[in-house]
Amino acid sequence: MAQGNLTVRKWYHWYSPDDSSEERKLVLKLDLLLVPYAFVLYWVKYIDQNNINNAYVSGMSDELGFHGNELVQFQTIFVVGNVIGLLPFIYLFPRVPMHYLVPTLDLGWGIFTLLQYRAQSYAEIMAYRFMVSIFEASYFPGIHFVLGSWYRSDEIGRRGGTFYVGLTLGTLTASLLQGAASAYLDGVRGLAGWRWLFIINAIITLPLAFLGYFIWPGTPDKPNRLVIKERELELARSRLEKRGARVQSTPFSWALLKRVFTRKRFYLLVFWDMLFFNTSANSAAFLLWIKSLKRYDTATMNNLAAISPALGILFVLFVNFSADLWIGRPGAITLASAINFSGLVTLAIWNVPESAKWYAFSVSYSSVAVSSVLYGWANVILRDNNEERALTLILMTCIATSTNAWIPLFVYPTVEAPRFPKGYVYSASIVVCLVIMTQIIRVVFGPDEYAPPRRQSFLPSPAN
Repeated sequence: MAQGNLTVRKWYHWYSPDDSSEERKLVLKLDLLLVPYAFVLYWVKYIDQNNINNAYVSGMSDELGFHGNELVQFQTIFVVGNVIGLLPFIYLFPRVPMHYLVPTLDLGWGIFTLLQYRAQSYAEIMAYRFMVSIFEASYFPGIHFVLGSWYRSDEIGRRGGTFYVGLTLGTLTASLLQGAASAYLDGVRGLAGWRWLFIINAIITLPLAFLGYFIWPGTPDKPNRLVIKERELELARSRLEKRGARVQSTPFSWALLKRVFTRKRFYLLVFWDMLFFNTSANSAAFLLWIKSLKRYDTATMNNLAAISPALGILFVLFVNFSADLWIGRPGAITLASAINFSGLVTLAIWNVPESAKWYAFSVSYSSVAVSSVLYGWANVILRDNNEERALTLILMTCIATSTNAWIPLFVYPTVEAPRFPKGYVYSASIVVCLVIMTQIIRVVFGPDEYAPPRRQSFLPSPAN
């Protein structure tokens, strides 16, 4: 019997050693079309999403007379909009070309981001935040739906992680932009610095929407013919189908719903995602703590708040690359969770040296590093049916997001900031549950679903 050739994959290999030159060219083209645009748009999305925290502590609360739980209520209405805005895309993702859908969503949230600069009341801000969240809602699962439509299981983690850096960079630059707006634009044309932040955000956001119509490749089932050739489509479909993925869409029907809701994997994935969504401290906690020290001006306060998302960039990249190439998905989730847990326990104790609190707040973005590993893994588990994948990814996000609409009102009320005696204990407990649930997912779906393909054996073809 002929002995098979052994292909060894090193941790630093971007491509699989077994990819043909044509496959490598295709993957490179997808990397250039998909990942930079997804990353930049996610960066902008998180500037537009987190600017409310920076604006609140940079003059909005004083100018508009907010002294209670208004900030957590602004965050809550955003979550409510996210949940409502997600539901139509259960049907739309497999049916509407994604190269039309994604840029149009960007256009919508850019317009309502701009309108926030003119807000004069609590009710007006609540309305604008709701509309921004409606348009932003489906962006994250939509990107993972597109990534899962083009990339194999051993490729998706690094791309998802690179795209997800946009979250941490968006939060970081929201702080830096607010710091600059407060320092240089406060009072220009009669507008406060926090109002200029919304104008700057919109100027960045809106041009990207029009660019997306021309460069976003869509999916293999509904591609953007401006950038993807037929030969490339055939290659993309064949390499996915070899791994058991289904490229073509099937009719949306009651049979599909029955298939989804009678299978255990739907409930396991939804519960797993619910745990993940509750492992983070309040997104404004670091800012509120720095403000409570009463030793920094507004610009410095916003600049210091950028420490956590800056470190988050390193966490996201390291954890997601490790998931593909080194320790596998369960190990990567456990590593990120351990770092997050150390910070949450420190904050739960609270009576610790100030340096320990700086550490705890600074590592808080280790929690978000789990996201693309988890969603990449879910894409692999659901690869056998496009409609089931779209439905499950949307409902995972929708149900998990809905818990953030009411739980923070009880465990992270603004009036308890920055101590949050219930919040940090709650989040730390959920981190432990997330690690346990990750091991359950590993056992239920088997090692073939998550193991990084570092060594693969191939038999020679009969022709050889």
